[in-house]
Amino acid sequence: MNRFKIIIFNLIFFGSIFLTSIGWAQKVTISNPPVIKNYFAVDKGYYGYTWKIYLEAEDPDGDMLKIASIVDQPGYGRYFTDWIILKPEFRKYLKGYIQWNIHSSSGSVPEWTEIQLKISIIDIAGNESNIIFLPFTFESGLKDPDKYLLPPPFNQKDLPKIGNITIELLFPGGDVEGFLIQSDRRRN
Repeated sequence: MNRFKIIIFNLIFFGSIFLTSIGWAQKVTISNPPVIKNYFAVDKGYYGYTWKIYLEAEDPDGDMLKIASIVDQPGYGRYFTDWIILKPEFRKYLKGYIQWNIHSSSGSVPEWTEIQLKISIIDIAGNESNIIFLPFTFESGLKDPDKYLLPPPFNQKDLPKIGNITIELLFPGGDVEGFLIQSDRRRN
């Protein structure tokens, strides 16, 4: 019985030393999540359009790490999250734009297709900011879709580009290679 007590004591004592040394038993500090204060994006554009999403965000702790972008597309669903890693100068405060060159190697997206872009910011501690949802509709024939007045606080020159969204849209109803889904192949 004494031997059993010694083994248990050693496991607890040396186990706690091990866990403390790797950081599992250290004191956890609470950090504040980032906050997206303002945003702006047009809601219509043609296929191949370069969509700029203007963001203003801050983090009191100065530890913003990355921007998460997720697209929902009818006929396809939700895409994997795209990450933009923030440069050190954008960790506490950022005001600028992220850019998405909307295209697809599997064919053009049909007219009037609506997508939704979900954006949030994650900090080093894993805290997520408020989430913004941006709708976008593909329309050809728009007059000067790049000619728009930016609202405050984005109505100044030389706003920096923060990064690029690299999601590639798929033709609705198609698979990754751009072919028709199996049920459509049987009908043809």
